[in-house]
Amino acid sequence: MSDVLASYLLPDGFGRPALAALLREGSVVTEAGRLAVHRGATRRTRRRTPYASRSVARAAEPVLLVPGFMAGDWTLTQMAAGLRERGFRTYRSHIHANIGCTLNAAAQVEAHLERIAERRGSRVQVVGHSLGGMIARGIAVRRPDLVSGIVTMGSPMLAPAAHHKLLTRGVSVLNRLSAVGVPGVMSQECVSGSCAEISFMESRQSLHESVAMTNIYSRRDGIVDWRACIDPDGVAVEVRASHIGLAVDPRVITVVGESLLQQSSRVSVLSAVETA
Repeated sequence: MSDVLASYLLPDGFGRPALAALLREGSVVTEAGRLAVHRGATRRTRRRTPYASRSVARAAEPVLLVPGFMAGDWTLTQMAAGLRERGFRTYRSHIHANIGCTLNAAAQVEAHLERIAERRGSRVQVVGHSLGGMIARGIAVRRPDLVSGIVTMGSPMLAPAAHHKLLTRGVSVLNRLSAVGVPGVMSQECVSGSCAEISFMESRQSLHESVAMTNIYSRRDGIVDWRACIDPDGVAVEVRASHIGLAVDPRVITVVGESLLQQSSRVSVLSAVETA
């Protein structure tokens, strides 16, 4: 393992996907094509549906989406659109490129969650792709008053360094840029110092019983070790998609929507029991 990353980020029992696994990411072309076909069918169905019958029941809880490493809100545009079709009110994280300090990104998302919760008068569910899911879990540990549930997609929470070496090279480049004074990029402290340790230890703490979690993973993931994506506190759901495709495959979007509804129902039942 590269010295760039702290050793505790890759516990025993987890590994890095090989080159052959990375080649599986090529299936994102098929997954994007599947999305295009789905979108076309949805538009045709909508045109044939009377205007008065087009509306769907609004989900009670708002949903915030958090992108993965080196990605931005734009990567979850199709996920957001698919969730809105199912009645969810979605919000962006305002992360343009997830390449900075993870703790800073978490603080930004947390502040945004506070604004959404205050505006909507309810807790928020969070959907996170890859690193975005790890950020979501850390916030959920600290702020169960803000977060009612999270859905992670290909998020290696048990071993953040269990990813392909290509990502490690990206981290190294960011560290070098930070060392020469480029602002807003991930420093060495974020991957091997106290910043990394705080993030990792926080992600291992148990969630409050009122916070639900679903971990979506794929054995075809060519970027991270899928075994690191299954958290003991969550409900594991396997899908068939590439790591990148988790954000665009309409089959995964359906699973995310169903998981959010199930989590919302679970939280509602718990609230009813507590107030009874």
